[in-house]
Amino acid sequence: MNLETRITHNPLQCGGKPCIRGMRIRVSDILQMLGEGVGSEEILRDFPDLEQQDIQACLLYAARRANLERLVA
Repeated sequence: MNLETRITHNPLQCGGKPCIRGMRIRVSDILQMLGEGVGSEEILRDFPDLEQQDIQACLLYAARRANLERLVA
């Protein structure tokens, strides 16, 4: 599975916020946990349906959004 396809958008789920593989796990929640110092291993224990590639996809999504915002500004 391509990392980009792991991030989904559904206007009827989680207020249309980006989620991971159609689950109700928001990208922003994973990024916030990483930013607060929670390790990938702990996140994977807390969310057993997640895979390491999902965390990588969140980071890639954030990096691409940051680059996009920089280009628009």
